[in-house]
This record gives sequence, C-alpha cells and structure tokens, in this order.
Amino acid sequence: MSFTLVIHGGAGNITPAIMNAEQEAQYTRGLTEALDKGYHILQNGGTSLDAVVAAITTLEDNPIFNAGRGAVFTKKGLNEMDAAIMDGSNLMAGAIAGVRNIKNPIKLAREVMLRSGHVFLSGEGAAEFALNQGIEMAPDEYFFNRQRYDQWVEIRDSDYYQLDHKADNLKGQTDPEYKFGTVGAVACDAEGNIAAGTSTGGMTNKRYGRIGDSPVIGAGTYANNKTCAISCTGHGEPFLRAVVAHDVSCLMEYKGLSLQDATAVVVKDKLVKIGGEGGLIAVDAKGNYDFCFNSAGMYRGMRNSDGKEVVAFYGE
Repeated sequence: MSFTLVIHGGAGNITPAIMNAEQEAQYTRGLTEALDKGYHILQNGGTSLDAVVAAITTLEDNPIFNAGRGAVFTKKGLNEMDAAIMDGSNLMAGAIAGVRNIKNPIKLAREVMLRSGHVFLSGEGAAEFALNQGIEMAPDEYFFNRQRYDQWVEIRDSDYYQLDHKADNLKGQTDPEYKFGTVGAVACDAEGNIAAGTSTGGMTNKRYGRIGDSPVIGAGTYANNKTCAISCTGHGEPFLRAVVAHDVSCLMEYKGLSLQDATAVVVKDKLVKIGGEGGLIAVDAKGNYDFCFNSAGMYRGMRNSDGKEVVAFYGE
C-alpha cells in the first residue's frame, strides 16, 4: 500500500520579490526537516496520526513559522495558540484554542482527542488539562521573537491586526508582504488510514480572544477515510464561514468529485466569492494528494512512497 505525507507552513503573498536566497534556503530546510520526521514514521509502518503530529511538532519548534515557538503577539502582548487534529479512521478529533506556554500545541490537541472525553478545550481549562496530562510547557521567553515583537509594537496602539508578517488590517488596507502563518500536515499511511492536523499562533495584535479556522473541526481541519484529510491556511474568517475542510469532503462524498476537483471548487470558486484568501493541503485514502491555493504562494511540501518529493513556495 502506498503512503503519503503533505505539509504546509502558511500561504499568502509569497513571491520571489519578497524572498531572498537565504530565506528560501531557511524555508526549504524547515519544510524538509518536517517531511523527514513525519515520513520516517510512515516508512516504518507508523500511523498517519503519528506522522502528522511529528511533522507539525517540527514546524512548531521552528520560529520561522507562526505556530508554537514562532507564535505572534496578541493585543495584550501575549502568545496564544490554537491547534486541532483528526483521525480519519474513526472521526475522532481533538482541538485547543487560546492556550499559552504550551511548547507543542498539536500534542495537546492529540491528548484532548485521546484522553479528555471531549473534542474542543480552550483557555484556562485547556491549560489545566495540559498540566494533568504532563504536557511539556515552556516559559514566555521561549516564544519571544524579536521580529514578531517589533511587528506587534508597530501596531499595538491601533485597531489594526496583521495576518502574520505584514497584512490586512481592520480598515481593509493591505500591505503587499502579508502571509498567513498557519502550519499543518495531512497523511495517508500504509493501512490506508488518513489524518489531518493544523497549528497556529493566530494574528498579530488580535483582540477579544479571537479564534480562527485552524482549530475548528470542519473549517480548518478535517479527516474522513471515506473522502479526504484537509489542513487549511488563510484568513480564518472566510474559511470558518465556508466550512472549507468539510465542504471539500462533502463534494467528494455526495457528488463523487475527485480530490483535485473538490479542492478546486472550494478554494478557487466558493472561497473567492466571499473574499477568502489562502489555501489547503489534502490527501485521500489512496495516497492521492493536492496543494490548492488562491494566494500568490504557499509554503508546502510532499513526500510519498512512489519516491516523489516536492518542496515549493510560489504559485505554479
């Protein structure tokens, strides 16, 4: 049986004009390392779920991505993180939102799925559960990143928010350098079971405990062996309204669309009509995969048992 791992590190206005050779090398290393960790598990007969967690943990540990260690700062100058994971073999899922000082939020999401009896925990309750489960914590200093901090300082006295680096703000103005910095992974293992996971540090200067699509099952993350596993990245509000991840699954289940046709309908038609920008990664239970995005680029990678590998940033 074939197996496949697909990852992303965010989407947005990612073009050669805003990337120098050093940055390209940095992102190539970061994506390749995550592929190595996740693929090693699949290659040794491990589960899609474990491969997804391994790949995302590696991305969370890398401060160039807006998740885990690289999480951006909120209005209050804090790092708040969201994550979700879903097992396509049994539709079990776990998600957390608004957590702080959790070294690897994706690991906490997995614990929620396996041991809490619930699907979605947030804030202080999620933190209490993390302590009970012995999840690894990290001090505020671990999450401090000078570049991210300076981005926040620049806009903290305004009503603007930024989608990762330079971004849309509340007044609808746009900076050409914005990126959506979620990370995610989807996998199909040798048993034909699929899984999806997503992790994010949210928006710079976000207020009111805002939560995007990443941890919401069916919006930013979804997996079902009958159809597909999806992890999204983009401006979360339209992705929430369009229930993007589940919509792709529905088009496959109810209309019989292929993986590629279903993702194209949702990302390049439905999302565009409501102003949604970003993309997703997808895999089905036969190991077919897809990258689909309507932004200029998406940090992405894929490796499969047919010997194929992709690491790319820009649009085709």
